[in-house]
Amino acid sequence: MRAFLFYVSRMDSDALKRMGRKALEIERNALDGLMARINDEFVHACRTMLQCEGRVVVTGMGKSGHIGGKLAATLASTGTPAFFVHPGEASHGDLGMITRQDAVLALSYSGETHELTAIVPLIKRLGVPLIALTGRPDSTLAKAADVHLDVSVAQEACPLNLAPTASTTATLAMGDALAVALLEARGFSEEDFALAHPGGTLGKRLLLRIRDLMHTGERIPKVTPDAPLTRALLEMTRKGLGLTAVVDADGTVLGVYTDGDLRRTLDQGVDLHRANIREVMTRGGRHVHADQLAAEAVNLMEKHKITALLVVDGEQKLVGVLHLHDLLRAGVY
Repeated sequence: MRAFLFYVSRMDSDALKRMGRKALEIERNALDGLMARINDEFVHACRTMLQCEGRVVVTGMGKSGHIGGKLAATLASTGTPAFFVHPGEASHGDLGMITRQDAVLALSYSGETHELTAIVPLIKRLGVPLIALTGRPDSTLAKAADVHLDVSVAQEACPLNLAPTASTTATLAMGDALAVALLEARGFSEEDFALAHPGGTLGKRLLLRIRDLMHTGERIPKVTPDAPLTRALLEMTRKGLGLTAVVDADGTVLGVYTDGDLRRTLDQGVDLHRANIREVMTRGGRHVHADQLAAEAVNLMEKHKITALLVVDGEQKLVGVLHLHDLLRAGVY
């Protein structure tokens, strides 16, 4: 072991880079080889999964199992209901998770994995479509499958040509190609993706509405246009949003007064104790509607370099205030 570590420490940087580049080159060549295999069999596999009334059950052992787990997750998050079943566990009861409405996507580079070939007869007895991804078209699994996709590679990136490397890359890429083709065929949209990822950044940007985050009721800072400026400043301080809306008796927005307006008021030498808000407010102001996406508010704030927005209804009546901090807390910004 000590001699091995000494050998590794003596390897020069160029040699390490060379080995890394060689591995990537082999895997790139493996992916290039898949292009010609996006053929009628690929179309057959897609249509089989599109016609599936249940779920796509993905299965595989070892490294193929790890790839299978990822593919099941990718399918499920892009509009094709799917889950992973360990083939070893399937022989001991988990096969009951597969129903006659499902389709099976089996991964085995050799096509001879015992745990998979052992459950093929049971899958056939259920009458469930079997799609196989293997590196050997003449293997047991490939011959038993209703659809076979060839993911064979010329060599592994491993210098011993033993560890699954290029072959797992090819299998993953073919599975991703299936998932993306199905996504397109189903008309899966950004909003659909967001619904499957409500906790993610995209989900928040596409699902959260301004009404979900805005301040309402007594939390809204507002004054009438004849209010003294000092009263407006107190309202801004109490509500802590860096502004106050200016509204008429019906609640229609007339303008806004912000921290920035206060600085401009001081620069102009206005007497804070004698002025009323009508004289110094910004008329109109930036408005949004409650049913707009929170992400739209982010874009508006960035465009106009502001930190808060008034929220109005269709008649321009004040219904809320949205602050940059609300967006930050929600993870939208």
